[in-house]
Amino acid sequence: MLTAFASELGKKLAERWMSLLVLPGALYLAVATAGHVLGHGHALDLSRLVSWLDSLARTKAEEGIGGATVLVLGVLVGAAVAGMAAQWLGTVLERLALASEWRRLPAWPRRWVARRVDHRRVEWRSAAREWHRLRQAAAAAAAARQVHDPAPRLAALRSMRDIAEECPDRPTWSGDRLNATAVRLERDLGLDVAVCWPYLWLLVSDGERAQLTTVRDDLARATALGGWALLYLPVFVWWWPALPLAAGIAVTARRRTRAASDAWARALEATCRLHLREAADRLGIDTAATAPPYALGQEVTRRLEGSPPPAP
Repeated sequence: MLTAFASELGKKLAERWMSLLVLPGALYLAVATAGHVLGHGHALDLSRLVSWLDSLARTKAEEGIGGATVLVLGVLVGAAVAGMAAQWLGTVLERLALASEWRRLPAWPRRWVARRVDHRRVEWRSAAREWHRLRQAAAAAAAARQVHDPAPRLAALRSMRDIAEECPDRPTWSGDRLNATAVRLERDLGLDVAVCWPYLWLLVSDGERAQLTTVRDDLARATALGGWALLYLPVFVWWWPALPLAAGIAVTARRRTRAASDAWARALEATCRLHLREAADRLGIDTAATAPPYALGQEVTRRLEGSPPPAP
């Protein structure tokens, strides 16, 4: 049984290694090699590339199996290195996209980011005022039993959410999307998600944990795609088609990052709302005595955050 488990684990790790590192890395090496062979002057000359490949194949055939083995190993190692570089760049891009620690930046970039946050707040407040105005008009029309067109109100809601779900606190949409979840959980339930999430994670079932892991991995894969865009960009120095290729990958990565951060924020908020009372029961909190959800969330947070350090 142990041997079968180790074999299955090794198979899954090999599949992930191939899909996440080697295959995208091999494609990157192929594009970089094609760019090096063709250059700007013959950027789209496929016959020139085919001729070079035929020459390489003849050379390796003359060298025998040793030369072919070295070539294959070199491609595998190079692809893996490129894949790890893209993953590392992806983690950097993820930190930039979520921007949770922008207030810890040095003085001059922090001032620039603060100005961007202020600009986003001005835009959001203007859109939010318009949405609230149309929402109140819709409520008044409903109270008077009048027909009211919801299209302007829904358009105003989309305009507001295109900026942020809540009042912006970060310079990016993805960062504000996750921050909106924390703000809503604090406002509605009195729950500090940063304190309570590690404990709520232990309460979810295996199926829920697998779904949450998948959603979180989607965000990591989306930012890793942005890492590939950064790797393709330098190829433009010797092959101009690499520039539109990198731009297309970057646009796709941006859209996927926004979609993945939205999905992760929704999953995070849903898990906290659905498992709050379970956490209270596990902590021995009398849910009847703390009937309002806000009081219950405050008590769960107080129990889980621990005591502060003693005064020096």
